[in-house]
Amino acid sequence: MLEAFGPRLYAADGPAVSFYSFPYPTRMAVAHLSDGSAWVWSPVSLTGDLARAIDAIGPVRHIVSPNKLHHLALRQWSVRWPEARVYAPPGLARKTPDLRFDAELGDVADPAWSADIDQVVFRGSFAMAEVTFFHRASSTAIFGDLIQRFPESYVTGWKRTLLRWGGLLGDRGGTPPDWRSTFLRRSQARAARQRVLDWNPTRLLIAHGTCAQAGARAIIADALRWM
Repeated sequence: MLEAFGPRLYAADGPAVSFYSFPYPTRMAVAHLSDGSAWVWSPVSLTGDLARAIDAIGPVRHIVSPNKLHHLALRQWSVRWPEARVYAPPGLARKTPDLRFDAELGDVADPAWSADIDQVVFRGSFAMAEVTFFHRASSTAIFGDLIQRFPESYVTGWKRTLLRWGGLLGDRGGTPPDWRSTFLRRSQARAARQRVLDWNPTRLLIAHGTCAQAGARAIIADALRWM
């Protein structure tokens, strides 16, 4: 389940989850940090095989959620690796007071991973903020829900029509229209987008849809042009 995505970066697909009747695929990432530990992004449902594969990379010391929707498996992971620190995006700790969090993510990377990974928060929406990351060794930008890219064969009928209308089908990809409409202060989002583009990423890893091994900067610029 865990496959190399780039140098010192791995990805694993999880089970599809239903979101407003759409079967959303899920994906997580694991980075092998310079200190030998494992940094886990947006964990999917945990299995024994996945746990063993991650233990082979290094001790899990950091578990991060990129936005308020990516928390369903956090309890499993924090129980399996109780010594790992769990990081919440803005707003998630208030939404899920029953979950344990050690820190809230911001625009400055935690010193524990700042040598390997950079980050920025996309703000400006009254509904949800998302933290985007950049893995330096693999030149990979990592997005949760802000960029979704589904193949034409993903769904049929009215669902395909709706995804095409939303700009989520094909190589371009984009942000779901309902979320786009909540960005009332787009200058903040534009500043975050510029920072991502300044990273000049080569690869793109996303939670929902088709990733890219090349051309990430152009894909991101096009997908977030609405900002």
